[in-house]
Order: sequence, then C-alpha cells, then structure tokens
Amino acid sequence: MTDTTSTGLAIEARGLVKHFGSTRAVNGVDLVVPEGSVYGVLGPNGAGKTTTVSMLATLLRPDSGSATVFGHDVVSEAVAVRSLVGVTGQYASVDEDLTATQNLVLFARLLGFSRPASRARAEELLEEFSLTEAANRPLKNFSGGMRRRLDLAASLIDTPPLLFLDEPTTGLDPRTRAQMWQTIRNLVDRGSTVLLTTQYLDEADQLADRIAVIDHGVVIADGTADELKQSVGASTLQLVPADRADVPQVCRIVESVLGESTTVSPEAARVSAALQRSELVPDVLIALRENHIRIEEINVQKPSLDEVFLTITGKPADATDEKKQEAA
Repeated sequence: MTDTTSTGLAIEARGLVKHFGSTRAVNGVDLVVPEGSVYGVLGPNGAGKTTTVSMLATLLRPDSGSATVFGHDVVSEAVAVRSLVGVTGQYASVDEDLTATQNLVLFARLLGFSRPASRARAEELLEEFSLTEAANRPLKNFSGGMRRRLDLAASLIDTPPLLFLDEPTTGLDPRTRAQMWQTIRNLVDRGSTVLLTTQYLDEADQLADRIAVIDHGVVIADGTADELKQSVGASTLQLVPADRADVPQVCRIVESVLGESTTVSPEAARVSAALQRSELVPDVLIALRENHIRIEEINVQKPSLDEVFLTITGKPADATDEKKQEAA
C-alpha cells in the first residue's frame, strides 16, 4: 500500500473543470477534506457530484484545475491514488451471475489476497453486512438493498484510507439504510476518510463532519451542518400554552422579551418567533411564570438542511434535473 502524505488532508481540489461536449459538468470545484472525517457532498441530479468523484478517484481526467489525494496528484500520480481509494458508485459493480461469496472472493483475489485469505475476508464481510444466509445465492436473485450492501462490502475488502461513496443508500429500506450509516461510522472510527455524495439531507446531517453543496458544477456553500443552518436564518422559539385563551398574552410577552414578531399556528395554538439570542429563553419563561401562564410544550427549532438546500439552490432536495451532466 502506498504511504499517505501527512498533510492532514485526504483531498485538496482547486478549480476542477470537466466538459462533456459543450456541457460544462463541473465548473471550478474546490474541496478540502480533512483526514479521518466524513465529508458530505449535496446537490440535485445533474449538479456535478458524480463527475467530481470520478475525477478525484482517477476515473476521469480533469480538463483543468488540480487535485491531490493524500498529497498525490490525481493525474500525474494516478496509480498511487488508486492504491489509496475505494469507490462505491450509484450502480452495483458486482457480477449478477456469481454468488455473493464468489463475487467477494474474486475481488479479493484481484487485490492480491491468497485463496484462504480471500474466503476468510469474504465470510467476514458477509457477516458484517448481514448477508451470510444469502452467501451462496446468485446476485440476480438479490433485492436492490442486498446488492447495495454487497457492493459496499466489495469496496471494503482491503479497507482503503479514502472511500468514495456515491449515493450509497439510494433505494434502501430504513433498516438497511441505518445499518449502512453505522458501517460508515465504523470505517471512520478505524481511521478511514469518507467522501459521501447524497440527496438525503438527513443522511448528511447524521454523518457528515462538513458539507459542500454543489449546483451547476460549482460549490455554492461549504461548512458544518450547523454553520449552513445558521447561514439561512435564526433558530425559532416555539411555545404551546396549556390554555389556548393565553395565546394573545404569550405573543405579547414573547415579542416584548425577544423583540421579534410572533406567528401562531391556529391548529396547535403554537406561538413561534425568531430566536436571535438563545440566552433570552429563560427570560421568556420567567415572564410567563410571573403572569401565571402554564406552557404545555416548548422547543427551539434550528433551521433544517432542507431549508438550507431550498434557500441556497432555489429548489427542494428531491428535485430531479436531467442527468446528462453526470458521468455514470
């Protein structure tokens, strides 16, 4: 295995550009991914996510710009980069006519494992991904979720320092998706770095240490989930009085303390107001108690990543654009 360069960065990309004919799929992407982290890349279909991953993984050559993986240039040192990365794409790279065990043994043999070591590693991965009972079944009889799990298992035969996961949980049921999340956390705990592309905002929120939002081939936002949420607005204080008759007085008190206008949900009698300073929440509660108003429910709601995505890109996260800009 090629040694990693101790720069503290798994990926550093500057001004990556890729054309497909007259279409500029990636238009100057910059990414900085620290070692030992999960870096999430969000964007609608056609945004350039897969094309960017393909360039970083040496599957596509950039038309301009530069990128390094653990200090190795993805163009001039492509062989070294390939020895450091694993890639799980949007579509399974396994052979449907082979069994799960045969697929994993084949990949292990191609990576230089001995026959006994290949079989032992295959058995370990089948158990880790709850596929032991299906070990001797041809993949053409697998469900979509089982194929995705096997595809990820194949990419982990020789656990790489850097793993590219391109929308790895697309089409999975909630249980399998949660299992995949835990596998990703375990990989990072063991020292790997993960670059994860996804359209599931909760997935990025749950897993990613930092998130880049890509649209039309450009990174339009970058930061932690909390930083991105804060960038689109303040948190919201929400109160539900035990007695609906107290709603007008609750509004007056909240507006007086916070200096913000309130809105009321008629169905739930929920009073909401922007919360610029969280330290004012106790002052609101003290004022309510002094006025003998009992509160049934209180919470502080941060902006969601859905709101971030909609604000930044102008479209909801599940919007489907033409995929002609993406490289499969």
